[in-house]
Amino acid sequence: MTIAIEPNPAGLYIHIPFCISKCPYCDFYSITDHSLKKKFVKALLLEMSLYKSVPLIYDTIYIGGGTPSALKSKDIGQIIETVFNLYKITPDPEITIEVNPKTVTPGSLKEFKQTGINRINIGVQSFSDEYLRFLGRIHSAMEAKEAIAWAKNAGFENLGIDLIYGIPGQTEKSWLFDLKTAIQIEPDHISCYTLTYEPKTPIYNHMKSGAFSPMPDFLAGSLFELTSDFLENCGYIHYEISNFSKGTSKKSRHNLKYWSDAPYIGFGPSAHSFDGTSRSWNVRSVADYIKTIESGLFPVEEKEVLSKEQQIIEAILLGLRKKEGITISNFNIKFGLIFEEVFKETISDLKEKKLIALDNNQCRLTKKGTLLLDSICAMFTLNEF
Repeated sequence: MTIAIEPNPAGLYIHIPFCISKCPYCDFYSITDHSLKKKFVKALLLEMSLYKSVPLIYDTIYIGGGTPSALKSKDIGQIIETVFNLYKITPDPEITIEVNPKTVTPGSLKEFKQTGINRINIGVQSFSDEYLRFLGRIHSAMEAKEAIAWAKNAGFENLGIDLIYGIPGQTEKSWLFDLKTAIQIEPDHISCYTLTYEPKTPIYNHMKSGAFSPMPDFLAGSLFELTSDFLENCGYIHYEISNFSKGTSKKSRHNLKYWSDAPYIGFGPSAHSFDGTSRSWNVRSVADYIKTIESGLFPVEEKEVLSKEQQIIEAILLGLRKKEGITISNFNIKFGLIFEEVFKETISDLKEKKLIALDNNQCRLTKKGTLLLDSICAMFTLNEF
């Protein structure tokens, strides 16, 4: 895989594919059989060595999953040490680990902190035991609060939590309870995701069988607006559709790379890599991943080279997810065109409907437009070229 040198630092993503229990709504690759843990870590370190000649500098390391905290801290420490031994890392990297409240203790969190990790993201999802049961989470609301307190005591000064809304039966009142509880805990970052029903997941099958009805789109939309208004009033920056930070310095530097067309390399089963013009992804099976690497081969399943048109549409979709939107001058330089001329009719229509705004070299969604992201992006059609 050839990756061109970019002026901005790149990111490293490390996928840990093990979970204690598979959440019924989750579409990310993971397994509950932990018998291959030792072989997996060995294979992961070998995969990292295959990319050591890539001429990039990195300023973010993100350990996701799955449930990374299903690994022992010594394994996480070895992974981070290998990264620093093999790659050029900036002096102030953001190093994140995702954890499940049920898989951490005061001691393990302190050990994670000692490995060099300086940012932690806790998968809370809800502070209601009723909704946690519906989501198939293995922790309780109390255990989530304990894990957050333990993480703070361990010395994490950049702490994020994930929450889910749009759960069947959820009301504005019950969702506001989750948000108010979160605010009392004072996390540095809050990600609020709408519950989605991905095909082939257990929750999708249950919905299709008539076991429950999904929340209507209009109600999910009202919860989104409630979320944005409430958290912004509490001092959080709504910097991306699903993400809020307590100040600019607490934004997820790693995730911003995904929304800004920055290069990144992904390690582990199913992990994706992007070099600015092409995307590749690894095999999903842990066993196949290990076998391929033990054979001395790259575990890449497939690679996709993006056409100029595909790059343009992705830049629009990802750019509009961010609060500041698309930086028009950067867009024009990158693609050799004039944004406001190429999409003149679409921009005019969207501005008239007050769905987008153009000012200070930015094209961004209005609050009203944010609810219609997918529909708006579909309007930037390629037949305008």
